[in-house]
Amino acid sequence: MYGTQRALSAYKTIGVETGVEAADPHKLVLMLFDGAMIATQEARRHLAEGNLAERGAAISKSIMIIENGLKASLDRSAGGELAERLASLYDYMRSRLLLANIKGLDEPLAEVYRLLAELRDAWAQVGGNPARDRMKGAA
Repeated sequence: MYGTQRALSAYKTIGVETGVEAADPHKLVLMLFDGAMIATQEARRHLAEGNLAERGAAISKSIMIIENGLKASLDRSAGGELAERLASLYDYMRSRLLLANIKGLDEPLAEVYRLLAELRDAWAQVGGNPARDRMKGAA
């Protein structure tokens, strides 16, 4: 629960205004992934358009969501090795985003987007569908 509260606080801080108050922990993590993916895609667009300041802001937003949302919400005591590996992957993503910003490269941005998308898809599958699960129990 503590990790969920940290993620909630981080997400509010980054500027998400709707849905956070009523979100369950699973949905909240999906929202964090979505926010990081959107910011990373915005950085790619700004890079292509040559908008240096906007690119930097979008990369900073993505890093903030990854660090202060996704990574901060990990429960390392309960998650064990998996949580440690995710923390390392989030550190890797941060370093790739910083490289993209410093060198003006698209490839690290594309890589981070792909990693976030894969993690988001896996997380979405883990959560299940409460309505569907209730229907299975009734059958």
